[in-house]
Amino acid sequence: MTNLILLALEKSVDGAVRLLDFMYKPGYYAYGSGGDYPLNKASLAKALKRLREGGFVDFIEEDEVVLKLTDKGRKRAVIADLQNTEGAWDGKWRVVVFDVPETRRLARDLLRRNLKVWGFTQWQKSVWVTKKNCTKSLRQYVANIGIEDWVMIIESGNVGL
Repeated sequence: MTNLILLALEKSVDGAVRLLDFMYKPGYYAYGSGGDYPLNKASLAKALKRLREGGFVDFIEEDEVVLKLTDKGRKRAVIADLQNTEGAWDGKWRVVVFDVPETRRLARDLLRRNLKVWGFTQWQKSVWVTKKNCTKSLRQYVANIGIEDWVMIIESGNVGL
């Protein structure tokens, strides 16, 4: 539920969504289509409470209650998007090639571990691939951990021997 809320807010134009709209069309806000079913109010309330206490969302109170994503929430939404397995393959491969120096070993190991967790396939020690449409989120993640100078993310429909 929390990932659904973060994805919906991250994909909205200004990072804000009216609570009532989101409650009845969560799939539209998170994925662009599908999943238009009302959410369980109790589950939604618990997830929103956790997100607000964690500093990931704020409430804007005007005529109606509106949820707004914080900077901290934006970073967590990137992770939620990379964990998302929804959607059909668009025919493009995402190839991650990196050569992170030894001085940034922790960041390199974190990247490698997360690529594995997110379902990427390892071709070589520092070359990973996926069919998941995650280029934008992956670039944001790499920038967030400060290794963008040593990581190349390639999106191609023509990968093979």
